[in-house]
Formats: sequence, structure tokens, C-alpha cells
Amino acid sequence: MKTRLLEQKCHGLAAAFVAVAASCLITACGPVEDTPVPPPLGQQEQAEESDNGLSFNGLSFNGLSFNGLSFNGLSFNGMSTSAFNTWFQADPALADAVMRYVVRCAAPAGETRSYVSPSTGQQYTWAGGLGLAPSWASGAIATELEQQVVSSCLAAHANRLGQTVSISVLGRNAAGTPLSYTAEELTSHSRRESCFFGNLFTGQGLFVGADREPLGPSESTSRACGALLYEGTEAKAPCAPLMYTASCDSLCQLDATGNFYTSCTYNGVTWHRPLTTRLRTGDVNKCGDGKCQATERCGTSNRYDSCGLDCPCP
Repeated sequence: MKTRLLEQKCHGLAAAFVAVAASCLITACGPVEDTPVPPPLGQQEQAEESDNGLSFNGLSFNGLSFNGLSFNGLSFNGMSTSAFNTWFQADPALADAVMRYVVRCAAPAGETRSYVSPSTGQQYTWAGGLGLAPSWASGAIATELEQQVVSSCLAAHANRLGQTVSISVLGRNAAGTPLSYTAEELTSHSRRESCFFGNLFTGQGLFVGADREPLGPSESTSRACGALLYEGTEAKAPCAPLMYTASCDSLCQLDATGNFYTSCTYNGVTWHRPLTTRLRTGDVNKCGDGKCQATERCGTSNRYDSCGLDCPCP
């Protein structure tokens, strides 16, 4: 099986992210179509790869609440509800972006979900990818495990600066089947990053833990609360509604392979579908590489927040 690498491309959809997620997840964001789409000729091995990107704007609830809305799943009926239409039409661009990741997380590769705006007639189509919630993606009410794993997936794709970063996502889908990965993926994405867990559907929150030691004083990353910065300053970085917890190994149970976590317990609640992420070494910015990154600040030392080696900054 090909690696499940997720290109994280965040656009400042924080509010959208959660908004849409919540809206869809809750209002039964269903598709007008559920059409299998074969990978392009000669690219069959890439069918399990997908590019993902969400900013924290999509992660905020934006006043959305579940208020008795039923989880009808990603079905035609769900996407045609007045609640979904109202939510989508409030900000079509943001909703479109959020739905892209909701569908990619929930539906399997090779399938699409579509929605036609009743006011403009415009059709939006989103491709499946990880297949984390097969039942909900097929139109059924979301199970608790599906709610958890889709929430974990959305959280794993957030980037506080809206940058594109390639991430490796490991874990299990709602049915308990591990996501496929290869030795090549583990090698190319060798820097362990974070564990994500929580439940957007129930409003219980989203949480992130560190899966490795903090970055060095010269290193930085745009990943939102995805990795501890030097001296623990990551906890101060803007990442709401994601809440930083602690190290993953202090909260979570490791799979027998040692590559991902099978459950995480925080504040007395155990989450059974966390997801674990890894980064490419080259995607961790370093003061001294000759380029002033968005995560760096000019200064007089070789620290990421006072870097004199890469100045001037644009």
C-alpha cells in the first residue's frame, strides 16, 4: 500500500475548520453524489495520498451548536438539509475548504461527495482520502469512534500560519483497521511530532500532545501546537481551540509497532481514536539555513526568535 502522506495546506480556516466540521458533522453534511473515482492512469500507487490544509479559523465553532441536529452522515439527505445549506451559504469559500478536509478524512480514496448550492446552482465536489469513518461517510449516523477519529484528523491538519507542510498520519480508522504506511514513509518523515484526540461532535474539545522532545533553540515549525518549541514556548503559541496537554507517552498507550498511539486519557476521559503525526526533517525551519522563515524573527543570535544569520526578513 502506498504511504498515507497528507499535504497540510492551511488557509486560515480555523473558524471554518471547526465550523464546517461541526456544521457538516452535525448537520449531516451529505453529498449529492457518492461516486467512485479511479486514480489517473499511471498513478494508482498514489491513490492513498492526499493534500490537506486547515487553519484554526476552521477549528472554531463560530457559534455553531449541535442543538439536536442529527448526524445523518455524508449522504445526499444530509447535504440537502436546510441547516447545512444555511451554514454553507454563510461563507461558501470557507465552507468549501473545510468540507474538503472533512470528506478527505472520513471517506475512502477513490470516492467523492458533492453538494449543489440551491441559490447559485454551483456544484462543489470533494475527494475522499483516509477513509477513517466508513459508516458515517456512507450516510449512517456517526458512531462515537467515528466522531473521535474524524475530529482527530481535522485537528492534525491545522497549521497556525496557513503554510503547506507534508505530514505522515498514523493510527486506526473507526473500524479499528490501521492506516497503511511503509518503511519509506517512516524514513522520509522521520521526525515524530504529535498525538491528536478529542471530539468536535460532542463539544468535548480537541487536544494535542508532544510525541518527542522540544525543538532545539534554532528550530521552529508552523505546525499549530504540533510540536513543542524551545523551552516549551509552543504552549504559548495561538492554537485554540486546540488545547496543548502534555507528552503523548505520558497520556497515551503505544501500539505494538511503536509507531502510533491507540488511546489517550486526559482529565479522566479516554479517547480511543487518536492520530499520530510525523514530519520531514526538511520541514522543520532552522536559523542559519540562509532563509528567514515565517516562524523566525530577526535578531542578534542564532535562536529561531532572534536569528541574525538569516536576516533580513521580508
